[in-house]
Amino acid sequence: MTAINHHTPDAMLAAYATGNLPQPYALVVAAHISLCLDCRASYEAHLAAGGAVLETCATEAVSDGLKSSILDRLDTPYTPEPTYQRMGVYPAPVMQALKGKAIRWKSLGLGVRQSILSSDQNGSARLLFIPSGQAVPEHSHNGLELTLVLQGSFSDDTGRFGVGDLEVADQALEHTPTADPGPPCICLAATDAPLRFNTFLPRLLQPLFRI
Repeated sequence: MTAINHHTPDAMLAAYATGNLPQPYALVVAAHISLCLDCRASYEAHLAAGGAVLETCATEAVSDGLKSSILDRLDTPYTPEPTYQRMGVYPAPVMQALKGKAIRWKSLGLGVRQSILSSDQNGSARLLFIPSGQAVPEHSHNGLELTLVLQGSFSDDTGRFGVGDLEVADQALEHTPTADPGPPCICLAATDAPLRFNTFLPRLLQPLFRI
């Protein structure tokens, strides 16, 4: 794998470590950590720091009812969810989101395809397939967009993003991501609000494609 040059912001790693990151973003960060040794080390440092803080916290008394409830739950048989391993270019967190099933691509036109992994009030996570040389229509953002490259690469005004690189795009960024020459660019993207397209046709199709 080539060197990873664009990483998860430290504040976002801290939020992920404490379980305070919305699910779509948590999926992208988990996938990035699985590919990036530097961010994995930072994430583990946040976990260790959190554990140290807990060790210094004062104890709190709990009610007998809460104690009984917890003990009752411990007596309930637990069936763990199946775990999935990396498959091809797709990291284990992506395969977990897919529950091991094959990807169901939907055409967005001009060879671009997407597969929505999750979508709710917290935002959406999706896979994007962009042929070499093809551009995503120019757009800005109503919220925060995370884009992790799983195969190939893309470029925009902020630079080039290769395998393992994470682009963090906010409301200040207006760009036209374009897949570089070579293999098709496959990305994992998460948003918490619809994109703001600058041309009529993408805006017209936006509700249909849920982007």
